[in-house]
Amino acid sequence: MTVWNTDLIRRYGDQGPRYTSYPTALQFHEEVSADDYWQALQRGNEAHRPLSLYLHIPFCKNVCYYCACNRVVTADTGRADAYLKRLITEINLKAAHVDQQRPVLQMHWGGGTPTYLSDAQMTELIYHTARHFHLLEDDRADYSIEIDPRTVSPSRIGLLRGLGFNRASLGVQDLDPRVQQAVNRVQPYEMVRDVFGWLRDFGYRSINTDLIYGLPWQSETSLSRTVEQLVELKPDRISLYNYAHLPARFKVQRQISEQTLPSPDEKIAMFSRAGTLLEQAGYRLIGMDHFALPSDALAQAQTQGTLHRNFQGYTLYGDADLLGFGTSAISAMGDFYGQNQKSIERWQDDIDHGQLPLERGYQLNRDDQIRRDLITTLLCDLRIDLQAFSARWNIDVNSYLGPELMQMQRFAADGLVESDWRQLSLTDSGRLLARAVAMVFDAYQKEAAKRHFSRII
Repeated sequence: MTVWNTDLIRRYGDQGPRYTSYPTALQFHEEVSADDYWQALQRGNEAHRPLSLYLHIPFCKNVCYYCACNRVVTADTGRADAYLKRLITEINLKAAHVDQQRPVLQMHWGGGTPTYLSDAQMTELIYHTARHFHLLEDDRADYSIEIDPRTVSPSRIGLLRGLGFNRASLGVQDLDPRVQQAVNRVQPYEMVRDVFGWLRDFGYRSINTDLIYGLPWQSETSLSRTVEQLVELKPDRISLYNYAHLPARFKVQRQISEQTLPSPDEKIAMFSRAGTLLEQAGYRLIGMDHFALPSDALAQAQTQGTLHRNFQGYTLYGDADLLGFGTSAISAMGDFYGQNQKSIERWQDDIDHGQLPLERGYQLNRDDQIRRDLITTLLCDLRIDLQAFSARWNIDVNSYLGPELMQMQRFAADGLVESDWRQLSLTDSGRLLARAVAMVFDAYQKEAAKRHFSRII
């Protein structure tokens, strides 16, 4: 069981990256070219690496006041027609450079609200994707979609299952009516319960839900009620995110009165209480803020040492090249990252001119790759065999990262890590603060950059 030490959380729970990539997106720059992208894609072809596809659907019919996503809020569903046409064009453009024998082991539709699209639009998009990429038809792959419970019916859930989706992610956030009203996302418990039932009726392999702590009018008691209601539905995975109130950066958050927000100490108490309840209900803390039932593939992968992280969070497919489609989507291919235009207008303009809609990216050097491997291994396996790591990279890690490993002494003194020249492990207290430990090995992490990130807890 995790040790929920609130004193350590206060001491180490400062701002920090989530490390869905290393280096983080702050290091992305515009001095990358379409040639860099195509060359990275070709290297993946030559290595016969499998694929992971991410399709970004930015539209929402209603705005959620806590949201910091790249999205377009509009009731005009006709806007999706123009976007979908260009998304298909981007699929054509990139697929022309892909070895068609490379299997798609993972696909995810995110947003925004992918279920903003009509049944016909979703069907067209999945069929077009299948014409250009090697989608697997035997249900072995992980094909997931983010679902707003307010936008689906039993028939839609059945349609999506028929189109090949076998995992679903539900944005729950909170089940308290007062909190839902304050963030403009009203979806009663009964609605969420019904969607769970439909997903199970149609045989979805896994259901993931998102919760957020630190929302307006939330309290330790109210969030505990939400967790107790949610675990009755038995989602396979639960993400428990910290709400970062940044109204200067995200204008929609100005709709939230700061007087209604819980204090930092109250947020820590919420997180600790919610995490304890989840573990008591049988969930395992995978890392940071992700919980999974022991029967779930993520928990099993962590036990087997095959868990990985990428721009989609924790994943089973660390060896797959991730191809992103749509505005702001990120691709990660070997030692190259590339992000699409974040402005939907610029993305559309590039597509209309037959150009790769690449805004910025990053080419990793050898030091980046070494540090990425260490950070990813630590966050996923919660331990790292330093001797095996040295052999893997043909280095003496105790010399190469000597100053960083020396800093582990202060974490060890507080009971967060156990460290010697052979192994570095996170303790049951340290797994909560894995991001703080990982930051020591981040060559780009500066004090001034911390303001770009949310708090660890």
